[in-house]
Amino acid sequence: MTKSAKVGSIICEELITAAKHDHNILALTSDSRGSASLMPFASQLPDQLVEMGIAEQNSVTVGAGLAHSGKRPFVFSPAAFLTMRSIEQVKVDVTYSDTNVKLIGISGGNSYSVLGNTHHSLQDLAITRALPNLQVYMPADQWQTRGLMQYLAKSDHPAYVRIGKQALPDIYDDTNQAFGGPGKANIVVDNGNDVALVAAG
Repeated sequence: MTKSAKVGSIICEELITAAKHDHNILALTSDSRGSASLMPFASQLPDQLVEMGIAEQNSVTVGAGLAHSGKRPFVFSPAAFLTMRSIEQVKVDVTYSDTNVKLIGISGGNSYSVLGNTHHSLQDLAITRALPNLQVYMPADQWQTRGLMQYLAKSDHPAYVRIGKQALPDIYDDTNQAFGGPGKANIVVDNGNDVALVAAG
């Protein structure tokens, strides 16, 4: 398998494309535009980037307010903080009211490594899956990421996307093969009858 670009860079590319056509699309970041690979977005669309500083809870609430005003916010923050420190805001301001906020949890799992377990997000999928109205995604490669972002740019429902920092191997050949919509599973290999392996991301 060949390695593709980092998922964060793919997200940024697709978000730039979508935001150039829809000026209601905004990127909010909590002092993490570098980690989120959003520097090209900030350079090309500075008026559509909102820098919240190290204030993850405020980022979610401001994102919800913007969504209620007709904007289409994508909130970027380290997954550990977005889903633990801000979970009350995610629950009350976003999911309970089915508010159109896309939450992008960067550096998921133990991507932050030596920064320690305060920066690891090992519970984020469990806690976000327990919330109503929230679609939860962990794209597997660049093609699935592209298809997912194209869908999210048009979707009116809240979502949580968890990504890591490393480039991922290509699993699929193109976007159509990789992403068929929310709640759809893909069979990658089907040539046996002894073991079933189920994977996410």
